[in-house]
Amino acid sequence: MDDGKTYQEISDFLGCGYRTVAYWCVHGDPDNLESLRDGREKGNYQKVTEEYIDLLMETIEKDPIELGYEFGRWSTARLATYLTEMTGIELSGEHVRRILKKKKYVYLWAKYSLEDKQDSAKREAFKEKLEGYLEASKLEPNRLQVWFWDETGFSLRVIRRKTWGKKGRRKKVTGQRSRGRVNVMGGIRYSDRKRICYFIEKGTGDIFYEQLKQLNEFVKSEWIQQGNQEADFQKLGPKVLIILDNASYHKKKDIVAKIEKNLPNIQLYFLPAYSPDYNLIELVWHSTKEYVAHRLFQSVSELQVLLDKLLNKGELIIKWQRKIKNKGNAVIAS
Repeated sequence: MDDGKTYQEISDFLGCGYRTVAYWCVHGDPDNLESLRDGREKGNYQKVTEEYIDLLMETIEKDPIELGYEFGRWSTARLATYLTEMTGIELSGEHVRRILKKKKYVYLWAKYSLEDKQDSAKREAFKEKLEGYLEASKLEPNRLQVWFWDETGFSLRVIRRKTWGKKGRRKKVTGQRSRGRVNVMGGIRYSDRKRICYFIEKGTGDIFYEQLKQLNEFVKSEWIQQGNQEADFQKLGPKVLIILDNASYHKKKDIVAKIEKNLPNIQLYFLPAYSPDYNLIELVWHSTKEYVAHRLFQSVSELQVLLDKLLNKGELIIKWQRKIKNKGNAVIAS
């Protein structure tokens, strides 16, 4: 340095880091070699031990509830706090994040699992019985049709407050959010993947009954077009088995009674609790929402027009063998 060398030249000559040279030149005392030791070497990264890392790897694979905590997911700050209690080594959440990154961990959205709420015995019994119905509907479609039924909604509503803006300037987001929702109720026929979906205001028992009446009329009209007599439909027409979930208005006594009295060709077959993966129409909803997710709509009516094309006019292409995200196990889609 006395010879006029720059920090970079000294660094290259000695083969050490530029920051180390800069520290020596500012803080070092040539008459005291200890002064040349970088005090930053005593930082947090030296605190990490193999035992700490092993415990971190063990903890990250456990649900917090297993360790007595009520929250559902680990954050790096929570991990750091927990490991401080266990080891006495105090690190920041950011430091824990760096360790996890080196161990090839990434922070991703987790999949929801319904296994802890499901009754495996009831599911197995339902699956066995359902497979029998599906096979029969393939062999004799004129005697039995299996329809998977459900309700869902497609919304224009803005969920998050995040928005794009100039760096350093935070935009204000008003409490008025973009409103608009299209509610859909409908079914899909197993044998030929025929879809019939109705746009509704909301799901109620009366609306559910009215949509089943329309479905019954559709099946009847198909049967008549095959050369059959309308008067014979109730006795000779195909039985329509509706696979649906346990929504309260699906099971209302007065609604069920009306269906039995006025729509004798229709029979309701309820899914086991927490088993949407056995409902084929979930794959239709999932694929539709995936399709519309990143498209722009100026109005609810515009969204509804697109949904009608996708759901009722066959413009939605579905990969029937795929699995449904966040819906439990693989859908019955074979």
